[in-house]
Amino acid sequence: MKNIISWILRVAAAAILLQTLYFKFTGHPESVELFTKLGVEPWGRIGTGIIELITGIILLIPATAFIGAFLGIGLMSGAILSHLTVIGIESKGDGGQLFMLAIIVMILCIVIAFMQKQQGLNLLNQLKSKLLNK
Repeated sequence: MKNIISWILRVAAAAILLQTLYFKFTGHPESVELFTKLGVEPWGRIGTGIIELITGIILLIPATAFIGAFLGIGLMSGAILSHLTVIGIESKGDGGQLFMLAIIVMILCIVIAFMQKQQGLNLLNQLKSKLLNK
């Protein structure tokens, strides 16, 4: 049952992350405007898109789900902070949809990280072991 719930959460988070890529990679006017407001157009838009693509893919791979969740938390922290400080909760009359999607992905990634905490601990132990054996 835990595997099914984890899979559903990972697919949901990845789907939200991946569906926004069209707007970022095609230079959709709304996406360009958002990143211009943030003062990071075009490199911020393209860079964010690349990181979201990587995050979406590795969320779907069971062996890397913890890393994907960790990246997703970081990405969505930036998105939420950007909405709260620069963009505003509502963007171009979307009723706060982009902001809410960022919150949803953040929550999903937090739950995924907790569900995959053993995987995270294993990665940490492997890293610690490699660093100490040098």
